[in-house]
Amino acid sequence: MQTFEFAILDWIQANCRCTFLDVLMPAVSWICNHGEIWIITALVLLAFKRTRKAGAAVAAALILHLLICNLTLKPLIGRIRPYNVNTAVKLLVSPLADASFPSGHSSASFASTAALKASGSRLWIPAFILTILICFSRLYLYVHWPSDVLFGGILGILLGFAGWKLSGAVFAWRVKRKNV
Repeated sequence: MQTFEFAILDWIQANCRCTFLDVLMPAVSWICNHGEIWIITALVLLAFKRTRKAGAAVAAALILHLLICNLTLKPLIGRIRPYNVNTAVKLLVSPLADASFPSGHSSASFASTAALKASGSRLWIPAFILTILICFSRLYLYVHWPSDVLFGGILGILLGFAGWKLSGAVFAWRVKRKNV
């Protein structure tokens, strides 16, 4: 499996590396280093009554992501990053201290996008485009294995829909409590 994953990463390095992407991909990755873009999205959506349910869904998805991906799976699995195996690659970002699997950037991005989609927000379309760019950036930067990104995406989609369900249950509970 590792040979196949290296083939993908090395193909990206050999065929996609260019000055423009060497500048763009670290920036695209940076906006999600701690989920900043998605946290800001949730906060902005929460600030307006019309978009509050979508904001709550994104916030719930991000909390689930933090608990399951970053605080549970990454430390539990502890997968080494590809640049630690292939030390010949020239990194465009600083080496990372946490484990590789699953990709937190991919998980947070797909969780937010899925929560937006599930809540009926049209923002899911630009969010999806940004998510694809963020996921590609993780491969381009050689900081994740393709399976890290793939599993992070799948996990994120599940967490996004779970966040939507959870936030919907909280809203329903609040309405029921208010009417009692």
